[in-house]
Amino acid sequence: MQRASGIAGRARTNTSTRTRTVTTMSQATQRERTVTLEDAGPAEKGTAPDEVIIALSPGFGEISTETLSGVSHAEILRETMAGIEEEGASMRVVRVYDTVDLGRMGLVSSNLSGSGISIAIQSRGTTLIHQEDLLQLDNLELFPQGPLLVPETFRAIGRNAARYAKGESPAPVTVENDPMTRPKFQAMAAIWHIKETQCLDEERGQIELDIDFS
Repeated sequence: MQRASGIAGRARTNTSTRTRTVTTMSQATQRERTVTLEDAGPAEKGTAPDEVIIALSPGFGEISTETLSGVSHAEILRETMAGIEEEGASMRVVRVYDTVDLGRMGLVSSNLSGSGISIAIQSRGTTLIHQEDLLQLDNLELFPQGPLLVPETFRAIGRNAARYAKGESPAPVTVENDPMTRPKFQAMAAIWHIKETQCLDEERGQIELDIDFS
């Protein structure tokens, strides 16, 4: 398995079988970013001791190109990868096709990671950092209010995940808390959940992705 080398580069592992291009206007930069996600074959257990797996939900870049609050999928993926890269850790990006449950995504992907650390990101923006020896409902850090997460938050999440992978104990990422977020986005989140379940494919399981930004 090759490592993801550079946020503007590609991490090739196998012959690609499927391509998805996400083009969107990021709230943070107000300019267009594009990321191409190419299926590169079944994801295998990593061996790099500093590896972080970024696990994307089945509908990431499929049912929408933005989170619930309108932050570009391309931007949050770029920022997450940049945060990991800043810490000098290695990474792979995987799409988890067989579940839309965030906790399950974290558990499955952490078991694929060479360090046992993974970041799981749903299409609506909800995110967590998981460690392989934790139960499915446990995690290192949970970010349940996806609409409040901005690109800078995802870069910080990437940095912290890399630090965990290196055996460090970083301070948790600080995120704003807004009690009105849930009622404001609850109906939309329910619709997105239904759409995302339509992207499930248990036979495909977990697929490694090649990433290309332009």
